[in-house]
Amino acid sequence: MTEMLVSDVNLNSVCERLEKHCCVDQNQHNLSSQPQTPVLKRHSNTGAKLWGRVRSKLLRQKLDPQTVQSKNWHMDVIEMNGIKVEFSMKFTSRDLSLKRTPSKKQSGVFGVKINVVTKRERSKVPYIVRQCIEEVEKRGIDEVGIYRISGVATDIQALKVVFDTNTKDILVMLSDMDINAIAGTLKLYFRELPEPLLTDRLYPAFMEGIALSDPAAKENCMMHLLRTLPDPNLMTFLPLLDHLKRVAEKEPVNKMSLHNLATVFGPTLLRPSESEIAKAQHITSASDIWSHDVMAQVQVLLYYLQHPPISFAELKRNTLYYSTDV
Repeated sequence: MTEMLVSDVNLNSVCERLEKHCCVDQNQHNLSSQPQTPVLKRHSNTGAKLWGRVRSKLLRQKLDPQTVQSKNWHMDVIEMNGIKVEFSMKFTSRDLSLKRTPSKKQSGVFGVKINVVTKRERSKVPYIVRQCIEEVEKRGIDEVGIYRISGVATDIQALKVVFDTNTKDILVMLSDMDINAIAGTLKLYFRELPEPLLTDRLYPAFMEGIALSDPAAKENCMMHLLRTLPDPNLMTFLPLLDHLKRVAEKEPVNKMSLHNLATVFGPTLLRPSESEIAKAQHITSASDIWSHDVMAQVQVLLYYLQHPPISFAELKRNTLYYSTDV
């Protein structure tokens, strides 16, 4: 994963400066001999377009092996239309980027147990999840690489602060923010939960269930595991599942298949907390558990993404129980 910090660049000031560079003097095209008042025509969204070009160039720039092995920041400058964008970039291993960082505070939403947040908000699904999904579906579902392409780190941190402090500017900020930053904020929220959305307790059962070879046994097991989830977790997982399916329906445009989305979200929703990893005596390090279980984590989410629609009410009505010990 590549993390980027953009220094000494304020997007508003970039947009203002770019507007001046992109103005067209209409008098150059006026054939009248009469004196005319200078008229400047602005190209809309020029600042956003520049930012998009910069982001695309950064994300497509390959790291050489020396950069990947180095722990130092790699500095570079991109210049377009007379504007210089300075940035620094370094490689971060998957173990560090997926490490859960539970919060010691009970205020805010990041790093706080999901049942605490839903109880405080008196909601079934955390507000941050609902708003990020809504914004992505409104203007990001056709974005190439949505959820795969990283947002700018400073934008994601800004959104994190806003959601944590519950300011009144959330909706305005969401409407103005780059859609990849919003998608990144949603992923960060799930990554920073004290335990995975599909819970530490059920993690071994998910790993066993997805490995079953008999289709009927696997179906019974995987549905039973969903029924076993705490209500706040299940009621958050199901809307997220439906959202990701809708994103995948636009695969010809956004290039995000069900498998791509499962690869992005599987470890985020399933990777055990650090305390659970430490308890695993047969696995010696966090990097080992990544290589050992990551494909299974992806397959668990892919199973549910490929499954016909699942409703909360239907799951709760179904009293069929299945033991993974069979």
